[in-house]
This record gives sequence, C-alpha cells and structure tokens, in this order.
Amino acid sequence: MAGVTNAPFRTMCRSFAPGLVYVNEMVMATAVVHGNLKTERMMTFTADEQPRSLQVYGSDPVILGEAIRTVCAQGRVDHIDINFGCPAAKVTRKGGGAAVPAKPNLLRAILRSAVAAATPYGVPVTIKFRKGLYDSLLTYVTTGRIAAEEGIAAVALHARTAEQHYAGLADWNAIGELKAAVPEIPVLGNGDIWEAADAVRMMRETGCDGVVVGRGCLGRPWLFRDLVEALNGRPVPPAPTLGEVCAVMAQHARLLVPHMTEPIAMRDFRKHTSWYFTGYPVGGEVRRQFSSVSTYTELEDLIATLDPAITIVEGGERIRRG
Repeated sequence: MAGVTNAPFRTMCRSFAPGLVYVNEMVMATAVVHGNLKTERMMTFTADEQPRSLQVYGSDPVILGEAIRTVCAQGRVDHIDINFGCPAAKVTRKGGGAAVPAKPNLLRAILRSAVAAATPYGVPVTIKFRKGLYDSLLTYVTTGRIAAEEGIAAVALHARTAEQHYAGLADWNAIGELKAAVPEIPVLGNGDIWEAADAVRMMRETGCDGVVVGRGCLGRPWLFRDLVEALNGRPVPPAPTLGEVCAVMAQHARLLVPHMTEPIAMRDFRKHTSWYFTGYPVGGEVRRQFSSVSTYTELEDLIATLDPAITIVEGGERIRRG
C-alpha cells in the first residue's frame, strides 16, 4: 500500500508474525529504470527482512522487464509482485494498474517479459488484480488463465471491480471461481478481511490457498499474528487495550524517525494515529491533537495522557479503515 507499507511498518508487522510475506510500497517500473531517488528510498529493506518482496506496476512490457531484471541482478529482491489492482484514476488513465487486464494481449506480453527477467535469478513473480474495470467488463478468470500459462507463481484477486474502489462488499464467489479456473497455481483472496475469522471463512468458502490483507492491517499490525493463530487452529488473542496499542504506536514512530528524519516521520505518522485509535473511545479533541503531532516527544506526552485500560468497543475490529 502506497505511503503505508514502508520498511518501518513492515518491521512492525514482522514483530507479530515473522514468517509471512510483507510487500513493500508499490513502485513504478519507469522510476526504477531511471533510478529515481524517491523510488530508491521506497525500495529499502532492512538487513533481516526475508523475503524481500517488491511490488511494481507499469504497462510497458519492455520497461517492466528491465526494471525487474535490474533489481534482480542487483540481488535486492526475493519476490516480485506486479500490481494490476490499483483503481486510482492517475494510474488507470495511463493504462496501468487495474486497466491492464482489460487488454489481454498486453497483459500476456507484460507477464512473459516479467517472468523472463526474473527466472534467471530464481525470483518468483506473482500478480494482484481485481475482478475487472466494472461489472460489464469482468476479466479475472481470463487474467488468471493467462497468468498460469505464462509462469506466474501465484495470483491474488481483490474481489471488487476498479469502479467500486473499496465500496460495497467484496465478491468472495469470484475468488472461488478463479480458484476453480486455475487449480494448478496458488490463488490468494483479498477483500473484507478485518478479523482473523474472516480469513478462515474466506479460505473455507472459496477454496483459495491463502489471503492478502490490505486495509484491515492499518493501525493493526497484530492482525497478522491473529491470522497465524486462527489458520493454525489456535485461539486468537483478545484485542489489545489502549495502553498496548499505544506501545505499538510509539515503537512504530520510533522506527519511522531514522527512516525519514523526525519532522517528515511525524507528519507521516499522523495518519497512522487515526487508524490505531479506530474502534477505541478516544475523544475528538484528543484525536485532533494526535493528528497534528510534530515531534516524537510530543507523541510520548500525548500518549501519557490516555487511560491505558480502555478497551475496544464491541465490533470495533470491523470498522473500516483507509
């Protein structure tokens, strides 16, 4: 997720569930090829991060292949994920993101180029996509078949159309249909996983091989621990108290500071405070103060004013984020 899944956030997620795959912020293939400095910073991985998973997007097979070949040759990645799910107009207008699967020949050329670039380095390529651009143009089954034919290691379906963005309910039936269409490769489901029980239910109802979590982890890096417990048939820990949430918040902010410098880090962290407080009865004025925090010391001082014993409201885990 752009602007969210940087190295500090991934570190927080790994602290709760170290054995999972955490994908970095989506980067543009063209920017990788041109050595854009901002993109270079976005492709930062910590020394202990395994696997190093890079998500890239683009609509030119040659450029995408060159970008993948570059990062693989440099030994910077262990996994490439191509994002064909982004519904943002600034991406789809350029023919990228969710618009690519509407052009099956282009999609095939991109995937062929990507796999050819990554295979010599032993780096698997996966893709993420949506049901289609809109209900009258559904492309997910065709996309899955092309992916399987071109050597893609796994596919992930966000079970909404691009037109929906994040509105309405995800169509989990589509995930089951995709799995039936491409039984030879792993199919991962995405959409409306807010609690660990949702992941269990999705896999049971659709037959998918795993799940991808997006907005559900915003302000909740412990969700991945819950997923591991639930999918292994173990009890899921209760939701953290506000004091426990604040401890995670503070650690997250501490990691951001050296990654970005304090002024930039604290501005970036403001959006996270809203997500961390989702579902907790924290007053509007307190939220406003957190949303304007400018130093780490200020964040610590604000945290000290909160009641650590406060618990999440009933159904708070299911309140939408992002």
